[in-house]
Amino acid sequence: MRHHLCLRAVTLTAVCLAAALTACGAESGEARAGSEALAEAKDKQTDTFSGLSGAEIADKAISTTAGAYSLRMKGTTPETASGLNTLDMVVTTAGTCAGTVGKSHTGSMQLIITDDTVYRKYDEGLLRAAGTKERASDVEAAVDLLAGHWAKTSRMSEEGRYYVKFCDLDLQMSAYEDADTSTARRDGRAVVDGTPAIKLSGADGKDKFTLYVAREGKPYLLKVVQESVGGKPEALTFSDFDEPVKAKPPTGEIINLDRPPH
Repeated sequence: MRHHLCLRAVTLTAVCLAAALTACGAESGEARAGSEALAEAKDKQTDTFSGLSGAEIADKAISTTAGAYSLRMKGTTPETASGLNTLDMVVTTAGTCAGTVGKSHTGSMQLIITDDTVYRKYDEGLLRAAGTKERASDVEAAVDLLAGHWAKTSRMSEEGRYYVKFCDLDLQMSAYEDADTSTARRDGRAVVDGTPAIKLSGADGKDKFTLYVAREGKPYLLKVVQESVGGKPEALTFSDFDEPVKAKPPTGEIINLDRPPH
């Protein structure tokens, strides 16, 4: 199973800073089969997933989660060329979303998409981090114009269309639906943010992953942890399934980047 949340490279000019997101992993053989059989037998009497293999549980969790109208994604992801690797977003199948994306220990950007408009607000740290290869004058102009201020673009603009793709929950979950879960195996139980879960472990080559699936209520995917060789574990949690999404346009002065100042 391999599913990375890709945070596209950030490009910077005095009036336009575009950052976009897209959302993470999988063992086999007799040893895996034996350990999974033992884990299943151990809690067979109370196991919600009795009779299902780790791979089958993973597939069921992904299918159930993909069927949600809305959910919250929060955590860290493998760092990409842009350096962005954190997010806390509520996303819906209708393309509405609200939350924050950023770079660890550096800065962040608030993002809201509702109706026909994409709203975002950068902090100074993220703007400066994004402009390390830009002219100093352009960076200062962008900071002066955008830092701490809401800006907007149309959904139909080039930049807006990219954000809309990110805020499409169906598109986000398609990467999980297309993932290879054949090596997922049972690996005990856990609790994720107060919700009892079954733990599934696997590997994709040398990269390892762990899935946590809800044992009560619908079998939603609650957490994904992935660890690459030589890297730190990255964890992404899922919650607030089918909850109403409060994504309202910001108030006050908003910079219109579809009509940049001259």
